[in-house]
Amino acid sequence: MQLMTQLMRDHADISADDEAFLLRLVAEWQLVADLSFSDLVLWVPDRDPNIFWAVAQIRPTTGPTALDDDVAGDRLAYHSEQGVPEAYFSGAIVETSENKLQAGVPVEVHAIPIKRSDRVIAVVERHTNQMGVRAPGSLEDTYLEIAETLTDMLSRGEFPVPGLPSDPVISPRVGDGLIRLDAHLNVMYATPNAVTAYRRMGLAADLEDENLPAITRSLQVPVDWDSEAPDPLEEAFALGEATEIGVAVGMIAIRLRLLPLTDGEKSAGVVVLCRDVTELTKRERQLVTKDATIREIHHRVKNNLQTVAALLRMQARRIQSPEARAALTEAVSRVAAIAVVHETLSQSYDDAVEFDDVADRMLAMVGGLALTRGDTVQTRREGSFGLVPADVATNLSLVVTELCQNALEHGLADAHSGLVRVLPHRENARLIVEVIDDGAGLPADFTLEGSRSLGLSIVGTLMADLGGTFELANNAEGRGSRAVITLPIHDQLLGDLEAG
Repeated sequence: MQLMTQLMRDHADISADDEAFLLRLVAEWQLVADLSFSDLVLWVPDRDPNIFWAVAQIRPTTGPTALDDDVAGDRLAYHSEQGVPEAYFSGAIVETSENKLQAGVPVEVHAIPIKRSDRVIAVVERHTNQMGVRAPGSLEDTYLEIAETLTDMLSRGEFPVPGLPSDPVISPRVGDGLIRLDAHLNVMYATPNAVTAYRRMGLAADLEDENLPAITRSLQVPVDWDSEAPDPLEEAFALGEATEIGVAVGMIAIRLRLLPLTDGEKSAGVVVLCRDVTELTKRERQLVTKDATIREIHHRVKNNLQTVAALLRMQARRIQSPEARAALTEAVSRVAAIAVVHETLSQSYDDAVEFDDVADRMLAMVGGLALTRGDTVQTRREGSFGLVPADVATNLSLVVTELCQNALEHGLADAHSGLVRVLPHRENARLIVEVIDDGAGLPADFTLEGSRSLGLSIVGTLMADLGGTFELANNAEGRGSRAVITLPIHDQLLGDLEAG
């Protein structure tokens, strides 16, 4: 899609509305390619109307390709025997060859103008490999008949069908199963895969000539519908737009995609694509169960850590030694910091954590500990951590907690008041966090290697485990000290989540 958009913007004068229409067309045209057993190429006119550009291409999954090479990005100059210019200027479907050889293979080529508001905005060229034409049969005849209807709709600007766009992951495709309905929603033809899906749901009779909504409803477990509420199955078939609906009978689940066909202003029936999604639904249920279990585990770990923190806090109150009490108080902060991360993970299904909330809660906790000692210290975050992978969040929470506690206990120890600022920001694939206090600063002979602080030792070890770096020095831009950690963030998931 990105190449298509770039080619149209580089070479064509197409309005934003027409561009969006062509993008929707390309998102849905696999259906036409599969039903016609053909390769499709989308051509748009250059700013010079005698030149056309191939901006998109697709191959069928139901038959062999007619185009061995990718043509997207190719340029076509006007020639009287070329079907693309003729279709564009005449506004009529043009058959440009009768089994003309392409790379030694007989290929039938049609050029189909794409109209919007009686204007031709592009041309779809359809290439059919005649060497790979399947033996005539009910399935092949039905496919080709629907393909011709869709081709006519395409030329009138009626395809893609308005309504719900298809999902490339879950939406049914032609090979999954197809049912052709007439204007009264009676089954004209059903492919073997579609019949098998209905057999699995308990169908004993034939599908052909049956009213599909009625027979589908009869297979489902009876439901006492609220007389005020519409039946979702009947509503889907009556919508008159592209839509999808799930049908479940016991443990069997199928997904139906409904595409109304038109013949001018008249209805030409409905194409129903049918996919058995039983296994997919089963896996989704298992994933939901696993997610719920993981969330419950995080919740229980959080509760256990809070219990441990409470026990340590009680023990600290009963100890007379100031050094021992301080050590236990630091331990309480470390355990509480880990608990905050597990609490956040217990409330989310994501593999990443919005770390700003975690950091703010830790800063409030560290500031609260300072108040219990009679100090008046402010802790403040300036900037955003963004999303942090779940497997990094716990260690990062400990690092930030230790650096803030170090600033309180050492940088601001004599003043009993002051400000600790946490400044996170991103640079490319790195998270950089500065922790700055406005205290007395570090001694002149201070070195990280020579420090005997347990907190700084923990920070150094955790940053080494995370592949990051840690620096601590006096603040070159003012009073106090400045700690800097740099952490690589490589998780591709973060890019997808943040883009979303």
